[in-house]
Amino acid sequence: MSSFKALQVSETAQGVFERRIVERELAELPAGEVLIRVRYSSLNYKDALSASGNRGVTRNYPHTPGIDAAGVIEQSSVAELAVGDEVIVTGYDLGMNTSGGFAQYIRVPAAWVIRRPAGLSLREAMLLGTAGLTAALCVDKLEQAGLTPVAGPVVVTGASGGVGSIAVALLASLGYDVAASTGKPEQAEFLRQLGARQIVARSELQEGCEKALLKERWAGAVDTVGGDILFNVVKSLRYGGSAACCGLTAGMSFKGSVAPFILRGVNLLGVDSVELPLVVKASMWDKLSLQWKLGNLESLAEEVTLEQLPAAIEQILAGQMVGRVLVRLD
Repeated sequence: MSSFKALQVSETAQGVFERRIVERELAELPAGEVLIRVRYSSLNYKDALSASGNRGVTRNYPHTPGIDAAGVIEQSSVAELAVGDEVIVTGYDLGMNTSGGFAQYIRVPAAWVIRRPAGLSLREAMLLGTAGLTAALCVDKLEQAGLTPVAGPVVVTGASGGVGSIAVALLASLGYDVAASTGKPEQAEFLRQLGARQIVARSELQEGCEKALLKERWAGAVDTVGGDILFNVVKSLRYGGSAACCGLTAGMSFKGSVAPFILRGVNLLGVDSVELPLVVKASMWDKLSLQWKLGNLESLAEEVTLEQLPAAIEQILAGQMVGRVLVRLD
């Protein structure tokens, strides 16, 4: 098979970005040691930005987005990865400036490829995807900083989104008292089913930007939105608490001061899932397949085909997406 289906984003002469399903040739794929037949991908906010022409994510078009892919190796020039191996690729340059997972085939460097852990199917791996990996990294950093379930409630911002929903489910499964913050009050029951014990309106976390400190509420936090909400959460951490931040949908900047750090000894922990060393990613995938394996993954996701993907991209750009979107590549 030399041709395959892919979502391609192109810029018109009028500067408009169009998305359509096209037939591509294997010869058009970039160089790399490993050719993978993609079975599943997933839709992330970064994918939607790439698919809408955001030059901060993708420099050159036409382009196939998709920062996640799970599939089967069809060609390999390295001994440690064999034809027939089931593998996962997330992050690095996949789907940004390298042709990504919204296609039936990808060709990538061997240094990006992880063998599928025995405890996860390819489908389960992409139900998690970069969102699940990021959520797990946030929880791991919080626990490394000393967070335990007895310390008190943990707030998750942007809780109905991809990273947020998995963070809620993961923290709840580990015994934490989870407060889910969302701007979608209609998703309260969805979040409770994931394990949230309380629902916090997004507007509540937007109050008090002008204050140096707020009342101590949270033992820890997973922040997926950034902006002033992030720093209001930091100002609301209990003494010695930590917030893991991984997103910026509410903005890249916030009004901040040193007060929470020097008066309450709190920690702001940055989390990146893109350029992590492969060995760190592999260890986290192992954790997600064993002691941190979630039993309610299917309830988090909507499944779409490649043909249905453009509509899902519009939905996530409009802020209407809930949970995860699994992309099936037939």
